[in-house]
Amino acid sequence: MTGTSGDNSGFGRQAGEERGRTFKSANQTLRPEAGTPPPRRSRRARSQFVVFLNFVFSSIVFLVILAGFAFYFGKREFHQPGPSRTADTVMIKPNTGVRQIASLLEREGVISDARIFSLGVRAYGADSELKAGEYAIDAGASMHEIMELLKSGKSVLYSLTIPEGQTVFQVFERIRETEELSGTLPEEMPAEGSLAADTLRFTRGMDRGAVVEKLLEDQQELVDSIWARRDEDLPVKDKNEFVTLASIVEKETGIADERPRVAAVFINRLRKGMRLQSDPTIIYGLFGGQGKPSDRPIYRSDLDKKTPYNTYLIDGLPPTPIANPGRAALEAVANPSQTDELYFVADGTGGHVFAKTLKEHNENVARWRKIERERRAEEENAGENGSN
Repeated sequence: MTGTSGDNSGFGRQAGEERGRTFKSANQTLRPEAGTPPPRRSRRARSQFVVFLNFVFSSIVFLVILAGFAFYFGKREFHQPGPSRTADTVMIKPNTGVRQIASLLEREGVISDARIFSLGVRAYGADSELKAGEYAIDAGASMHEIMELLKSGKSVLYSLTIPEGQTVFQVFERIRETEELSGTLPEEMPAEGSLAADTLRFTRGMDRGAVVEKLLEDQQELVDSIWARRDEDLPVKDKNEFVTLASIVEKETGIADERPRVAAVFINRLRKGMRLQSDPTIIYGLFGGQGKPSDRPIYRSDLDKKTPYNTYLIDGLPPTPIANPGRAALEAVANPSQTDELYFVADGTGGHVFAKTLKEHNENVARWRKIERERRAEEENAGENGSN
């Protein structure tokens, strides 16, 4: 009985368990069962501060990558050839900042991006090293090359040539007409003969007054140095007479080899008490520093017009120079040729023929006048043939 009752009790439990079990339909059986749910985030992970730090870190990484790309492309743009196809000049005024310079360069079409130029200049630490001036920028010059050029200060240089034998008035006119210069000329002209005959190199905007000062200083230095090496037996008493005689030699001949010989003629005449009889002194006495009009000849009557400069009528030298003599004329007077010649006249070829006696000189003058007559006749014939 005991075994039987035990078996029945086990069966009862089994039946009870089966009665308590929930049976699934076929559709329910085919549905996938839900997986294990994820673990809940910790309270620290859900903190707003941690989220902010993650955002900041991500932003920094992004910005670093972006800055790296920007630096790479900016540097490449800074060093690669520029957009200009032709050479150009750009004027940078004093006290102009990097941004203004960059904007100017972009407007002129020599760089592609003003911002990149500004940043590049600052990256190289050159923002305070760019110098004012006028610069010649080569075609296709890179921003880096332009930066180095502006750092160097190698501006465009212009030339002003003052020829030997010009008067102070003529030099002032030349300076006034030079457009690359600025400012005004001194109201009062310096003494005749006091300006150097030279070629000046200058940057755009140089002051005209500074040019005059430079020419004055150079001439003074030149005269002093040559005067110190002069022949002690010269018949001139001071530098004014020295420069005056040099100015006459300058106006008498443009041939360098002749200047010491022409100077010797005048010095020989001064030693003998003879008048110089120089045509350029007559012209200066009549027309001053403005010079004789090119179409106006010297008339015979001009020789008789009394002026302080007419060496056909006055003894010795004129009171002042008649032009600005150059180095060669000053050297010629300081150390003239050693000759006994007292006369010279044009030879028809651009030079002069010299003579020791009046007889020889008159013969030379006759030949010169014959040459002049023949030339005038040829010009008249040519004019008649042209009109026909």
